[in-house]
Amino acid sequence: MSATDTELTATKAPAKPGTLRYALILGGLSAFGPLSIDMYLPALPQMTGALHSTNGTLQLTLTGFIIGLALGQLIIGPLSDALGRRRPLLTGLGLYAVASVLCAVSPSAEMLIAARLLQAVGAAAGIVIARAIVRDLYSGTAMTKFFSMMMLVSGLGPILAPVLGGQILRLISWRGVFVVLTVFGVLLLITAALALPEPLPAERRRPARLGATLRTYGNLLADRSFFGYAFAGGLMFAGLFAYVSASSFVLQDVYGLSPQGFSLVFGANGVGIVLAGQINGRLVGRFPERRLLATGLVVSALGGLGVLLAALFTLPLVALLVPLLLLVSSIGLVMPNASSLALAEHPHNAGSASALLGVMQFVVGGFATPLVSIGGESSAVPMGTVMAGFAVAALVIFATMTRARQDRLPAAAAR
Repeated sequence: MSATDTELTATKAPAKPGTLRYALILGGLSAFGPLSIDMYLPALPQMTGALHSTNGTLQLTLTGFIIGLALGQLIIGPLSDALGRRRPLLTGLGLYAVASVLCAVSPSAEMLIAARLLQAVGAAAGIVIARAIVRDLYSGTAMTKFFSMMMLVSGLGPILAPVLGGQILRLISWRGVFVVLTVFGVLLLITAALALPEPLPAERRRPARLGATLRTYGNLLADRSFFGYAFAGGLMFAGLFAYVSASSFVLQDVYGLSPQGFSLVFGANGVGIVLAGQINGRLVGRFPERRLLATGLVVSALGGLGVLLAALFTLPLVALLVPLLLLVSSIGLVMPNASSLALAEHPHNAGSASALLGVMQFVVGGFATPLVSIGGESSAVPMGTVMAGFAVAALVIFATMTRARQDRLPAAAAR
């Protein structure tokens, strides 16, 4: 065990709820971003007419959310290092619920954009603090196992959100999507208030000073391994964004799947992420996290190249679906290990490290949708090119920018 882990283990940990229940709560907090982004995407055409606006203006609701998510994490991460996790988390969840109500009742596109910005800041609290709490409570392979368990919830968020949004639109208007998000925020606020103890003791908190915060971020970015793991994870997240944004057009318009058939494929890939995450949890401790991460990145790259080849040569649908399943499922291997390895060496500023990790995921991921749209919607080649490109780039970044650490022993225990 490293000196860092020894120091953490020596500090008395707060009582923890049941592991599965805790994983479900923190996984729900981690799913805020994908749910809030993807669930309302099917409603954009309807919103354009209802708000008497243009597609370009309503696209700013997505841009504003991503900006708010990035800025919110950068601010809330260091605050949680200074104030503890509970106060910033509960404040953020309350802000999310209020902002979601404002989204639901917005009379204009301009007000919706402003409400989405506030909603994103609230969502950022859940995302960044969930990861920081895991780092507070766990170290070594126990942390990676817990991140894998969180994939039961967080891994399904970006996959199922568009499907859920589409089903909501069959019953009620686009405003109902934000009503559902309001309920989700309120439920998590109540659950966090009742079931999440404060994991960061006062003696481990750090003052929130601007100069110190900027130096912390600078040191994290200068840490070659942290940057490599975080960037590789961001590139994988971008590949997932490309899949979510383009797969409905590719599978239905290009390959002729029915909406029901598309939903089955989409759901199967979601299950693949969860299963891969649980397999990863079983393997951690038997194999080093770095080796499992490398395996996931290789599988992702091979899957991405398979998707691209199937698209280029217009192969039958099954030739596309198999490598697509491999690529999407590999998220369950990559993200728990990348997150754990990135946070492992930064226990004393876990909030700031978690913030940068999240920002890189969503900022890099934000480039995926416009890249896919450049190639049009009449072929699977743009989706295959973007997904393969991001997957191969993630493998290259991992191989060139990260290195094995001697103190990452399988026997590292949870606090």
